[in-house]
Amino acid sequence: MESFLVYVQFLLSIVSLALIALLFDNIKKLILHIKSMPTSGNDDSKRLQLQALERLTLYAERSGLKNLVTRLAAPGMSASEFHELLTDTLRSEFEYNMSQQIYVSPEVWNAITRLKDQNIYVIHHITANLHHNASAGDLSKLIIEYTMTPNAEMHLLVLDALQFEAKKILS
Repeated sequence: MESFLVYVQFLLSIVSLALIALLFDNIKKLILHIKSMPTSGNDDSKRLQLQALERLTLYAERSGLKNLVTRLAAPGMSASEFHELLTDTLRSEFEYNMSQQIYVSPEVWNAITRLKDQNIYVIHHITANLHHNASAGDLSKLIIEYTMTPNAEMHLLVLDALQFEAKKILS
């Protein structure tokens, strides 16, 4: 009897995985269908695309490391607490804007995703090199110093891509 229950659990697991795979496949097809819909003559579609680009532009500006650090400056916090605040803020603002990906090109969305990932990586890397008693001010100083190096502020490249995309829609 016990082996029969194990067999049934195994079969249910396989069926569940198959249903999940089917669901993801259907979602993927729906997204591809939405993205393939003609947009050139539709004013509502253009308006939605431009609004998405506006929101993503705001996200890119707010996600710039220098902007993020100065906006969230927290005296009295430890470096690890500030690290958590910075990365949580990047993630939550990204999640808030996640729905905008259906209105922009895959290249623009990939740039937004890479911006978030790169900034989280930089924050992790800089924090890992601090001593355990470091303050939020120490972390802020190192992040600001990092932004002074050439090509450190990826958000500027993303802003250029967003502006280029908007100009394509408007022309």
